[in-house]
Amino acid sequence: MDVDGVMTDGSISLVSEPGGQAREIKSFNSLDGAGLRLAQLAGLRTGVITGRVSAAVAARARELGLDYIAQDAFEKLPAFEKILRQARVKPEEVCFVGDDVTDLPVLRRVGLAVSVPNGHDEVRRRVQYVTRRSGGCGAVREVVDLILRAQGKYDKLLKRFLS
Repeated sequence: MDVDGVMTDGSISLVSEPGGQAREIKSFNSLDGAGLRLAQLAGLRTGVITGRVSAAVAARARELGLDYIAQDAFEKLPAFEKILRQARVKPEEVCFVGDDVTDLPVLRRVGLAVSVPNGHDEVRRRVQYVTRRSGGCGAVREVVDLILRAQGKYDKLLKRFLS
């Protein structure tokens, strides 16, 4: 998935530090984090491809145990191709969640292309599924739940937490 606008609401907050430096602050949704952990419990591999470099993204990816992280990938297709090789999967076996035109090259290649409702019009027109929840507000969790249900894994995971 992309990060800004998908795992976050797209806002980038910069806080001034002494000496003219700026520190970035990002907010991530805990439902998305829990969903990604559930995906991993179900055997799915997870990752992000983002056009920016962010210590906050790296920290969140580590915290969640994401399998793949590609930063500074404004052109996302080369990073996607590298992840495909590392994961040894075909593009049609992948779901990607994006929100802007820079995500389109990847979205056009994957088996399940998803946008968030706050994504760019051109992206929403070209995907198979648009989430009900906005980016940064549980959209990733919605997609994880959708995949787990389609694969017949959701109820088994749910029972694990109900027993």
